Amino acid sequence: MTQTQPATAVGTTRSHHDSSLRRARRIGFALTALIALFLLFDSVIHLLGIQPVVDSFTALGYPVSVAFGLGILELACIVLYLVPRTAVLGAVLLTGYLGGALSAQLRVDAPLFSTLLFPVYVGIVVWAGLFLRDARLRALFPLRTAE
Repeated sequence: MTQTQPATAVGTTRSHHDSSLRRARRIGFALTALIALFLLFDSVIHLLGIQPVVDSFTALGYPVSVAFGLGILELACIVLYLVPRTAVLGAVLLTGYLGGALSAQLRVDAPLFSTLLFPVYVGIVVWAGLFLRDARLRALFPLRTAE
């Protein structure tokens, strides 16, 4: 004969689980909003070609003429990332874009933690936001096994 938990304990556990999921989703949306705003700012300054962009492209050894195209590419990736149906594709494309940024910094021997790894930090936030807000992604990559 098996014992079952009292109804109040099951209800409390389920309520706690639902509350945790809602909190995780809110955090995921907040991370997504913050990183999207940062990347949007980055894409706009590429489109505008302001002096800091010109200076950084020159320091990295790239022609300034590619800044506009990179701004458009980044903007397209952000839009895909923000649309729920295409969010995973957007995250994958942003990861590739950020990999190119890391590669550009690697070419010029940028400082490791402040500059070289910055695209990695951004990528982690991109995926963390998506992971927390998308149940399908959490089901695909569970952080722990069911007990």
